[in-house]
Amino acid sequence: MRTYPLTLAAALAATVLLTGCSDDTSGGDDVKNADRPGDSACALGDMGVEVGAAAAPAAGDTGTVTVTLTNKGEQCTLKGFPGVDLLADGKTTSVVPDEGAKAQSLTLAKGGTTSFTLTYVRGEAGSAESLDVHKASFTLPGDTRTAHELKWSYGEVAWASDDKPSVSGFETSGD
Repeated sequence: MRTYPLTLAAALAATVLLTGCSDDTSGGDDVKNADRPGDSACALGDMGVEVGAAAAPAAGDTGTVTVTLTNKGEQCTLKGFPGVDLLADGKTTSVVPDEGAKAQSLTLAKGGTTSFTLTYVRGEAGSAESLDVHKASFTLPGDTRTAHELKWSYGEVAWASDDKPSVSGFETSGD
């Protein structure tokens, strides 16, 4: 592996950062991972995390896993989608945003809550079109280096072209 001088790495990072700045809210990768220092992005370390599931009981059924976040730090902003990965059989597979979902900016005051939902179809055990998921992890836009992992106990996940899991955008909770 070749090592580049720090100044080259910093210049490259600045170029990538500036390239990702746009008014596009279509949910592309530049919005999903809008890491901009100093814009008061929410940090996962400042969040209380609660997970609730309506697990799919049998192959072909739809299930949901809802993650509720409570801001325990100062006011912050979530801009884009949560990054969700499923870990199965030694590989990581990323989950895409719900079809038609639009990235939004959401400001959370201290004590404010939001949630997002992972929707999946339960796969058939041992099928080539199923993932034997053991863990799921998620990151927040603006804090993609810190992930929260949870043990997956909801069965295999279908991974056929029309049954892939998806994740919602952040939704407001409370009043």
